[in-house]
Amino acid sequence: MFIHVVKSKIHRVSVTEANLNYIGSITIDEDLMDAANVIANEKVSIVNNNNGERFETYVIPGKRGSGVICLNGAAARLVQPGDIVIIMAYAMMELEEARTFKPAVIFPDTATNKLI
Repeated sequence: MFIHVVKSKIHRVSVTEANLNYIGSITIDEDLMDAANVIANEKVSIVNNNNGERFETYVIPGKRGSGVICLNGAAARLVQPGDIVIIMAYAMMELEEARTFKPAVIFPDTATNKLI
């Protein structure tokens, strides 16, 4: 049996931009992507702590060290710059592997979105 488990989590980062006129996605600073083991084009779930919105999109790498968290396209309507979001990616694995799997979870500074 395969189950879905959290593979990666970027816990509490600040939205820096919301770009409605861009083909959908979320742009994430490559430093954060690397630290959380998230890759370009990977599907992610996003939770907006400010308004309760939950949605899915895919990742576009942002400038390394910039702290960028930009929601693009229709998702831009679900956030405001300054909102605090949690970004999660999932993996499917066998139940036995899932029992011992340890996800990559990072806690950036919410003021700068930089790794602490």
